[in-house]
Amino acid sequence: MDFAYSDRVEELRGQLLGFMESDVFPAESVYADQMTESGDPHFHPPIIDELKKSARSRGLWNLFLPDAELGAGLSVHEYAPLAEITGWSPALAPEALNCSAPDTGNMEILHMFGTPDQKEQWLMPLLDGEIRSCFSMTEPAVASSDATNIETSMRREGDSYVISGRKWFSSGAASDRCKVSIVMGVTNPDADPFRRQSMIIVPMDSPGLNIVREPTVFGYQDRGGHPEIAFDEVEVPLANLLGEDGGGFAIAQARLGPGRIHHCMRSIGAAERCLDLMVKRSKERVAFGKPLSEQGVVQEWIANARIRIEQTRLLVLKTAWMIDNVGPKAARTEIAAIKVAAPELLTYVADRAMQLFGAAGFTEDFPIASLYSMGRWLQIADGPDEVHRRSVARAELAD
Repeated sequence: MDFAYSDRVEELRGQLLGFMESDVFPAESVYADQMTESGDPHFHPPIIDELKKSARSRGLWNLFLPDAELGAGLSVHEYAPLAEITGWSPALAPEALNCSAPDTGNMEILHMFGTPDQKEQWLMPLLDGEIRSCFSMTEPAVASSDATNIETSMRREGDSYVISGRKWFSSGAASDRCKVSIVMGVTNPDADPFRRQSMIIVPMDSPGLNIVREPTVFGYQDRGGHPEIAFDEVEVPLANLLGEDGGGFAIAQARLGPGRIHHCMRSIGAAERCLDLMVKRSKERVAFGKPLSEQGVVQEWIANARIRIEQTRLLVLKTAWMIDNVGPKAARTEIAAIKVAAPELLTYVADRAMQLFGAAGFTEDFPIASLYSMGRWLQIADGPDEVHRRSVARAELAD
């Protein structure tokens, strides 16, 4: 098992680190100012388009997609260290590289399961960064950690599917740039529990599709939001079916495996930024006659953060290597493990950073509180920790 980065990955890492220093970090304050001046939490600030143009000119575009013609042609293991770097500025860097969720997962499944017409209509504009998309799976009325509970109906009528139900936490759906949703619902209610669901492509301007509300997350109204969507007799052509009828679970697994690598590596990058802020702050602040960096408890926080970051990174890289070499199915226990470990790491390091910064750590003056929020919601997103721990335990008990 070799974790060494190839020459190409090292080259891309150097280019990406340079882009972060020259473009992304200076743009963070511009982004904040443009969002404040707009007064619209879902405003698309011009700085994002400037960053995208710069990234694309450097060849830092669609790095997540293993297809060498449409993307960078990188394996999961090769993309992982690049995803980590983008985690230092999660609000800007992933979108600047056209590598932000949920678009990456949607592009991957359109690439794997889409028909030529579906790819032409939806995949190509997403790959060009012209539009955004959302993924509608979770429902407010049922415990969606067990996806067999999903109730949204997708009944076939003639040459159409008619969709009725409610979804929420469809991240990004409140943006005007979000043009399409990939929706998971029940097409075969009498089938085996894992063959009842399908995924269907639904344009956001479809009659009967309405955003009901936009709940905040820890008080934050993220750009694009996490809306609740009502599907009231939404009619779409049969040609909008993604993959095969009853194949929703299989598509979901194909989407979530590599996607969890992306989330986890970005979480490690975010933890690295929190640690970097801790170290700098600890050297600048004096309490009880000496810098915070000389206080034993602070040294313990810094040491624990470094140890946990290194441990988690190795586990995620091992998982990425396994996905590339033995496949997502063989790596499912490791995928479940990293989904617990990485958000737990980020919440720990961000929590210690907030403690070191004191009340300032809770404010928008520093990114720490926002990064803590990211880590905490990732303990629920893509399945709660408990479900993933159960998967790991079951594998261990079976062995």
